[in-house]
Parts: sequence; structure tokens; C-alpha cells
Amino acid sequence: MTESKEYTIVRGEIKSGHGVASGKGKDERYPEGTLKLQFKHFLERGLDLSNYFMGTINLDISPCSYVIKKPKHFFKHIDWSDYIPPENFYFFDVTLHYKDKTYKGLVYMPDPETKADHVQIPNMLELILPKIKGLEYGDMIEIAIKTDQLDIMVN
Repeated sequence: MTESKEYTIVRGEIKSGHGVASGKGKDERYPEGTLKLQFKHFLERGLDLSNYFMGTINLDISPCSYVIKKPKHFFKHIDWSDYIPPENFYFFDVTLHYKDKTYKGLVYMPDPETKADHVQIPNMLELILPKIKGLEYGDMIEIAIKTDQLDIMVN
């Protein structure tokens, strides 16, 4: 982990997730994925995700963890599913560095206090980015996170 005044650079490993954000997890409640269902709710509140892949990259930042400071976006009480209670969502700016290219996106974080199922471990960040060719489970990548939005610390 490297830190400057404006950004923290943290290295992590891409892991497989629950697969529900993209629909790959075969959860019959969300065959096209949860992000696709949530998209219109975020758009109504000013966040357009149309330039991103409708799935998440799960990045294990162990041994680091995070503390929420000031999200770029916070949406409260989003009633996007008939199967679970409304949720809150945080979004933070992120830049991913991979094979000499830079991709701008967001850390997508359903609020752990309102999330009913598919809960993430505290060392996992879910990233929403454009489709990145060649990225695979097990790859080690670096991301930059704004220090005023999310505090990354070594446990």
C-alpha cells in the first residue's frame, strides 16, 4: 500500500464473488443481475452507470481493510427488489491500473448495515469499471482510491 495526500494505492487479488451483480451466479431471483435492476434507481438519483460493465470485479485487499469517510455518492433506502428490504448504497471513485492501462470507475458498496444477503468480507472491494479484456481471477492489480473518500489501512 502506498499513500499520498490525495490517493491511496492498494494492491489486491481478483477473486470470484457471488456472481449476482452480473447474473452469472444463477440466482433465479436476478437472472440478469442485480446491477441491471439497480441501474434505473441510481440513474434517477444522478449516477449513470451506462459506460460500465454490469457486473463487479471483486478485489481482495488483504491484509488491508477500509473505513468509509465521504462517498462520492450515497443513496438511501433504494427499494430495487421484491425479494429483500430496501438497501443503502455507497460509491467511491477508483482508478485501476492493469497492463500499462488506466481505467476509471467506482467502488460499489451496498451498505453492510442494510444488506440482506450476499454479504462481502471486510477486505473485499467490489469495483464497477468498463469491460477489461484479459482480466482473470488470481490476477494481482493496483487501484488508487481518493483518501478523502475511503480510508485504507493495514490490519
